[in-house]
Amino acid sequence: MKKILFIDRDGTIIKEVPPTYQIDDINKINFYPKVIFFLSKIVHELNYDLVMVTNQDGLGTEKFPEKNFWPIHNHILKILKTEGINFSSVHIDKSFPEEKSPNRKPGTGMLTSYLKNSNYNRSKSFVIGDRITDVLLAKNLGCKSIWIKEHHNNDQLTKKEEKFYFGKINKDILIKNVVVLQTDNWKEIYEFLSKLKETSKKFLVHKRTTLETDVKIIIRLYGKGESHVQTGIGFFDHLLQQISFHSLIDLNIHTKGDIHVDEHHLIEDTGITLGEIFYQAIDKRGIERYGFFSLPMDDCLATVALDLGGRSQLSWKVQFYREKIGKIPTEMFFHFFQSFSSSAKCNIHIHATGNNEHHKIESIFKAFAKAIKMSIQKDPNRKLHLPSSKGIL
Repeated sequence: MKKILFIDRDGTIIKEVPPTYQIDDINKINFYPKVIFFLSKIVHELNYDLVMVTNQDGLGTEKFPEKNFWPIHNHILKILKTEGINFSSVHIDKSFPEEKSPNRKPGTGMLTSYLKNSNYNRSKSFVIGDRITDVLLAKNLGCKSIWIKEHHNNDQLTKKEEKFYFGKINKDILIKNVVVLQTDNWKEIYEFLSKLKETSKKFLVHKRTTLETDVKIIIRLYGKGESHVQTGIGFFDHLLQQISFHSLIDLNIHTKGDIHVDEHHLIEDTGITLGEIFYQAIDKRGIERYGFFSLPMDDCLATVALDLGGRSQLSWKVQFYREKIGKIPTEMFFHFFQSFSSSAKCNIHIHATGNNEHHKIESIFKAFAKAIKMSIQKDPNRKLHLPSSKGIL
């Protein structure tokens, strides 16, 4: 899901010019200090899509003709573009406040079409703007606000406007609940968003409980390969630890199941839960997507190729000559990877040859881990893009 910064223009990217607050002359363009430098770092380092949302009161009227607006607006975008700052979408409302248009901020009307076709993560998206209406827009979009707050008072509303915008909402409570950062410094905005990126690298917890099993998994996708695994089946624990160690994914897996019946439910449900949390944890923008690895282990050779393309499919070309390895029926290895493939929505091809059954399955798990590690690595040249010519995964 996308992380989006909905960014105001005047008073946020460029300075406003009282008393009209209209940027109708190229000489009025004055960028916020360091805004280009830090917006560029945000774009190149933090994987946000940028969407411009701006009210331009009376644009197209005699007092604010469009012929004065568009050359200046396009010039601003061109300057930003030279530093790699591209807005995926630009939304401009031309109405006056008294018209009470649903398209005017803080209304979301002008974003309707964009939001309909955009799968974005509200909890990780922000509105950045200088007016109280930008804070209200964040509330209406279901995300948080970064409030550009200088020592001027450009957010005063008339009593009619306050009643229209706020209704029974207490302004102070709104600010407390929606505003996560109040600043006039773009360096502080960059540092705030950078800290969120570090936080996103922390652990994710997922549970799955049925009448047959109870599975809890904690994962950190880009970790150090540390693990604590307890399923009640020693050899299965060992194999899951191999996934963690060789992929550098930190894993804490605790599974209880009806192994007094047999091992089927426990192994299958662990695979399902591991696939589910893996799918939740991964941000596919900028990843390599494909992973493949051939790994020898004495007489055995395992090859694993996978695609995190959103399609679930397992191709299994492995033959075992023993009924069990440790306490695990060999047929359950197919079910484990099939369960993972289905819930992680990925395509996996596994092929292994060899005589020693222990070496064969262990080489498969190690090769799988190496392929996973390759597939989730970030391509620095595609930080904002999904690795698909379709634009969707």
